[in-house]
Amino acid sequence: MSCSDEYASHVAGDLIQITPQVQSKLKKAKYGVYNHSAVELCHWTKKSFANEGSCYKHKFYGISTHRCMEMTPAAMNCENRCIYCWRPAEFYDTLEMPAELVDEPDVIVEQLLKERKKLINGFYGSAKNDKVKLDESLLPAHYAISLSGEPTMYPKLPQLIRYLKTLKATKSIFLVTNGQEPAMLRRLVDEDALPTQIYLSTNASNKKMFHAINRPLHADAWERWWESLRFLSTVDTRTVLRMTLIRGHNDGSGFVGEFAQMMAEGNPHFIELKSYMHVGMSTERLERGDMLEMYEVRDYAKKLCAAMPSFNVMDESEISRIVVLQNGRRRVDRWINAYLEV
Repeated sequence: MSCSDEYASHVAGDLIQITPQVQSKLKKAKYGVYNHSAVELCHWTKKSFANEGSCYKHKFYGISTHRCMEMTPAAMNCENRCIYCWRPAEFYDTLEMPAELVDEPDVIVEQLLKERKKLINGFYGSAKNDKVKLDESLLPAHYAISLSGEPTMYPKLPQLIRYLKTLKATKSIFLVTNGQEPAMLRRLVDEDALPTQIYLSTNASNKKMFHAINRPLHADAWERWWESLRFLSTVDTRTVLRMTLIRGHNDGSGFVGEFAQMMAEGNPHFIELKSYMHVGMSTERLERGDMLEMYEVRDYAKKLCAAMPSFNVMDESEISRIVVLQNGRRRVDRWINAYLEV
């Protein structure tokens, strides 16, 4: 692992750290950073402080937007270079996170909570923001382990999830994965560390499409992803396949049958179909016209439901251009109410 300034991370003080140059870029983008981990206040969290709306996770599943902490223990580590990613994928530089070089879970959470508090403090100065919500937001009820990089690369992920479950305010934990670390997903079961809900990015219906969209670094990336999909079909927690629809890449009607067959094998509780959004670093790889209009997302959802009779449209969020389908055969209550036993 190089210590050169051109790289995103290096080893300093016997720990992996994001380089000062990349840290500076992340902080300008309003990230809180600690060694190899990061936290951010998303657009909807900020909107919720002013009672100006909530994200689709609230609309679909009942997650409290202002008490959601979006974080990652692997901010600059990922096995893919997805064309639609709005995070700084160009800075990702390593496939290695040795256990002896990473922070302990309690340290990550403690430090990221401090970084998040710094980000929240700035919102107290505006009269339009709800002070009660701001106070409540300092104790997250929901943790979204996603944000940037690939969290399943963090070798102590089971310990991190178990630690989050011990925190008094925790109600739910979501994990988003690209499916490149199926062994880590199995560890979550073996080590009694399953999150409330696992998302698997599902953007390609065949190997050629997979490599074109996800640009994986592993030679066996397609096989790794399929292993993760099959894992989701049996795991005893809530599961979601999340598909980012990109015009001219994976939205063609001719692919619906392939996607339906694949998704049926994964047998998730939910499928989220979302248009690509032309924001962040993705604007350097794709065009604004690569976004789908909401009516096109709805149309694709209808076609997928027609090919998968066990699924029905559950809800949608027009502002986020997303439709969610629910599995009638593997049904769970859509609402998450203190789902975890702590």
